Amino acid sequence: MNDTAHAIRIRPGGPADAPALLGMLDSAVAWMNARGNTEQWGTTPYSQRPGGPERIERYTTENTPYVAELDGVPVGALVLDHGPSPQLPIAPAGEPERYVRLLVSDRRHAGRGIGAALLAHAAEETRRAGVALLRVDCWAGGGGELVAFYERNGFAPAERFLSGEWPGQVLARRVGPALG
Repeated sequence: MNDTAHAIRIRPGGPADAPALLGMLDSAVAWMNARGNTEQWGTTPYSQRPGGPERIERYTTENTPYVAELDGVPVGALVLDHGPSPQLPIAPAGEPERYVRLLVSDRRHAGRGIGAALLAHAAEETRRAGVALLRVDCWAGGGGELVAFYERNGFAPAERFLSGEWPGQVLARRVGPALG
């Protein structure tokens, strides 16, 4: 039995975590590319993309980041916001929502439930805030594995979208009735 999920500690993130997030994103790009996936995040390391480091800095200062740790070492991260990125063709939900802007895990720890633990934490934080809707968008290309991952974690497909040639899927999860 895999006990890693029980050893994962999730804590609030901040600007000091930006280098770890960039490292995880860079390794995720390399991992995807090694498996033939160059469409999801391209081939340029995230830390070398125009605007990449600045985006991560904004995520750690303007949004609500969480970092998953194993034995004190960052192994995953999730960033929550109050709606989708204005750079994507995704409409706001029309009700209060929390939106997963980023979910990444250290690929050296793949399959250990880090992403699932972070999503469960996001659902609990959303519920704690008195918000009933948690949404996320993801790449809908390839064989649909990423969409299936979110479905396994309680999300249901909502609308599909295109950002240029990039196929995306918005997924939604009800986390409870809104308070108030």
